[in-house]
Amino acid sequence: MFSKIGQIMLNVNNQDEAVKFWTEKLGFTVISDENSGQGMRWIEIAPKKGAETTIILHNKEFVSKMSPGLNLDTPSLMFFSESFEQLHSDLTNKKITVGEIVNMPSGRVFNFADNEGNYFAVMEKSNIKE
Repeated sequence: MFSKIGQIMLNVNNQDEAVKFWTEKLGFTVISDENSGQGMRWIEIAPKKGAETTIILHNKEFVSKMSPGLNLDTPSLMFFSESFEQLHSDLTNKKITVGEIVNMPSGRVFNFADNEGNYFAVMEKSNIKE
């Protein structure tokens, strides 16, 4: 049986620029930066150390060569935030493309784009379990 989602693979065109976006603009932490020495590099990032789920930044071109036909589209990710309005304001102030806050049946949501134009969503959540 599955117990949790451990890692999400995000295929990007430029790993170094992606790391800068996620760490400098969003405050994520680099957990590891590994290189096989044969062109395969993977960078593990997380919103904080000890997070149960991390994101692995893979080089899209390399993955395409290693696994032709693999779907390299950006996964649809939903992040949770307890400081929802502050996060929306912070991202806007950092000149990140940010959508309007929308009221959904499940709560308030907004989206944002990374440096490559991939969109992700953020949902307001209180009492997030650490």
